[in-house]
Amino acid sequence: MKKWLQKMIVIFVAFITFGIISPSHEIWELLDQDQSENSKSDISEHSIAEHDDNHSDTDEQSIESIFEAAKAQSYLKFGTRIAPFISDEFESTIFPKMEEVIESTIAKMNYESYKYINITEQPSGNYSEKIFNLSDGLTGKDLIRFHVRTEKRPLEGYYYNFHYHTYEDRFVTHHDMGDIYWSKNTPPKWLS
Repeated sequence: MKKWLQKMIVIFVAFITFGIISPSHEIWELLDQDQSENSKSDISEHSIAEHDDNHSDTDEQSIESIFEAAKAQSYLKFGTRIAPFISDEFESTIFPKMEEVIESTIAKMNYESYKYINITEQPSGNYSEKIFNLSDGLTGKDLIRFHVRTEKRPLEGYYYNFHYHTYEDRFVTHHDMGDIYWSKNTPPKWLS
């Protein structure tokens, strides 16, 4: 699709909805994919070589956007009552481990698969464990499930145990990422 037409549609949608709704970038990817399938014979060797040169830049941008979405979903899960107390430790110890797990999973995938990775948009509330799931957008199957469990340890108090499950073992094994201490008082519910 012509770039100017895409820009006009984005401006139109933003104007009509007063900026509340922005067009999803997935729409453009699907339109570009349909257009490229219709014109595969028109692709020159120059454009293929140019794509290969920019491939690593696109990889880094895609991975960074996945990390940003993962962090956003984590803080959404924590809510305004929990986040201020655990954010420093989460940023320094837990989130780097999340990034490692996501990177290692992506490293096992080809480019066409991982550019369609989805992150669930609603973490569970109350005392449920789910932070977010990383899934294959093409098949809809979960790849990794990131969880946080509230644990009460006798004579110590409450801890948040961060862990994940993978499709490789059918989500059975808890892969520990670390614990963050809350206090001896009962913690608030998630999303609060």
